Amino acid sequence: MCELLGMSANVPTDICFSFTGLMQRGGRTGPHRDGWGIAFYEGKGLRSFHDPQPSVDSKVARLISEHPIKSCTVISHIRQANVGGVCLENTHPFSRELWGYRWCFAHNGQLDKAVFDWPLTFYKPIGTTDSEHAFCWLLDQIRTAFPDRPEDFSALMAFVHQCCEKLRALGVYNMLLSESTHLFAFCSSKLSWITRRSPFGEARLSDCEVEVDFGAVTTPNDIVTVIATEPLTCNEQWQSLAPGEMVVFVDGLVKSSFHAVFNAEQDQA
Repeated sequence: MCELLGMSANVPTDICFSFTGLMQRGGRTGPHRDGWGIAFYEGKGLRSFHDPQPSVDSKVARLISEHPIKSCTVISHIRQANVGGVCLENTHPFSRELWGYRWCFAHNGQLDKAVFDWPLTFYKPIGTTDSEHAFCWLLDQIRTAFPDRPEDFSALMAFVHQCCEKLRALGVYNMLLSESTHLFAFCSSKLSWITRRSPFGEARLSDCEVEVDFGAVTTPNDIVTVIATEPLTCNEQWQSLAPGEMVVFVDGLVKSSFHAVFNAEQDQA
C-alpha cells in the first residue's frame, strides 16, 4: 500500500513540516520505498517533483522538506508498489489537462484487475498502474458529463463521489484529486485530516523528532488543512473519514462532504 498527503490553505503555505514526517515513512519508519512525488499548485500552474527512489534517501525529497515552496493546494504520495514496476512513469501524483486546468491525482490502495477492462476514451495511461488507469477513467467520466468547467461545483462534486464509489467497489481506493482550487479527499479504508487555525499551537511529528510552533510562523487569519493516510503528529486531534466518505476542501475549509452510498463489506459478501 501507499500513503497520501494533501494540503488546502487560504494563503500560500509551505508543507515542509508535514512532508518531513511523510518522507520518513518512505523507507525509515515505513515500507513505502518504491518512489515518491509531490505537486504544488501556483495559480493554474503545477510544480511537480517525482523520484522512483525511497523518499528517505532522496536528495530531492530533502530539498522539498527544507525549501519552503508555498502553495494553497498540494498533493503528495509515497509508494509501496503492488501493480506496475518501480519506475518514474508509475510514480504518483499523476496529472492531466481538463478545461484548461491541470488536474492532479494520487491513489492509495489496490483495485481489482477488472479496472483495466474499463474503457478509456480521451485519456490514456503512460505507466502500468491500476491507479493511473482509474485516474484516466475518472477524468473521462468528468469530461463527458461536464464538457465545460461549471461555475457551480455542486453537481460536479456529487458526480465525482459517485465515480469514486464505483471504483471503491473494486477494492481499496483512497484518493486525493484537485484541479487547483478544490481538493477532493475520498476515503475507502483510511484517511484523516486536521484543520489548523488561530489560536495556533505546537505540533510534534510522530516519525521524527521535529516540532514547530505554528503560532510563530502564521497570522491570525491563516487556515490550513492537512490530509494524510495516517496522522502525522502525535499531539494533535485528527479527524478520520469513514469508508465511502468524500470531503472537498477549498481555502482550507470544508466546502462539501458526501457519505457512503453502499457498504463495501456487505457488497463483497
